[in-house]
Amino acid sequence: MRHAFGQTFDIPAGYLNTASIGVPPTVVADAVEAAIRRWRVGADVPPGFDTDVAAARAAFAALVGADPAHVAIGASASQLVAIAAASVPDGSRVLVPAGEFTSVSFPFAALGHRGIKVTEAPLAEIPDAMRDHDVLAAAVVQSSDGTVLDLEAVRRNREGVTVVLDVTQALGWLPLADLGWADYVVGAGYKWLMTPRGVAWLAVRPDVIDRAVPVAANWYAGEDPWQTVYGLPLRLAGSARRLDLSPTWFSHVGAAVALPWLASLDMAAVRRHNVGLANQFLDRLGRPPGDSAIVSVDADADRLAAAGVRHSVRAGRVRLSFALSNTSDDVNLACQALIR
Repeated sequence: MRHAFGQTFDIPAGYLNTASIGVPPTVVADAVEAAIRRWRVGADVPPGFDTDVAAARAAFAALVGADPAHVAIGASASQLVAIAAASVPDGSRVLVPAGEFTSVSFPFAALGHRGIKVTEAPLAEIPDAMRDHDVLAAAVVQSSDGTVLDLEAVRRNREGVTVVLDVTQALGWLPLADLGWADYVVGAGYKWLMTPRGVAWLAVRPDVIDRAVPVAANWYAGEDPWQTVYGLPLRLAGSARRLDLSPTWFSHVGAAVALPWLASLDMAAVRRHNVGLANQFLDRLGRPPGDSAIVSVDADADRLAAAGVRHSVRAGRVRLSFALSNTSDDVNLACQALIR
């Protein structure tokens, strides 16, 4: 059992794969297990989950600097990016980083029949190149190698550009409570936010809500969901809830515990902890320090696996991710496997 930032974790030694699956604090897993026990005996009713949905929505809003009324719920990042993609005008010129995670780029690329053109550029060139485009869609932290987008430069150059940011690999370790300037901010919960898979959020700037297309309009997107379950006319909520997908209940149960806890933390301290461990690892390998909790190295993945180090292989390189539940012991285990 490990203790970190006021919580306990059952995470095994050498688990450096949060960028794939975040391991929750025990209190989060316990809440989900309790919900499953209630399910097996028929003890819940659907409206009972609305409190969890609201709590997680409010905490996500706090983490990205939004009002809860401007946050919609969904099931995955790509489903919510698709709302942004459906909402841009025909013929839009869309810029994405080269090698971007396809849940960000594919929703736009799939709209070629509308004259939407998607162009790739190296991440370092994105802030300057965005001036010649109508839309920027980019992850704040790149999934493949942990490279961090220059958000300040993007913010300076955003005039006339619709900005769509995916915070899935950033939120939960990188301080991001000032993203209210972005048009769309999308985040999936099952990595750094440590929720069960099946929940994601979309923060929409207030002046964008009315032109955002509710591509999955459904009963839960009504002003009072329990009054919009049958019949026409269309009657959607006036807030960003008009973009809601009906909730995946157990995922929101976990999110209602995990996200408020994360929102209560000093995220700068979390960043120092995570990036500090990543840089310990890089230093031991004789590499320069970075600014990310995710590192990508040319290394023997089999040796890491044999030593019990959980990792991923992305873009042909070993990807390791250092979370708030990790310690220097995990760094030592990984380095012992790679350094002879």
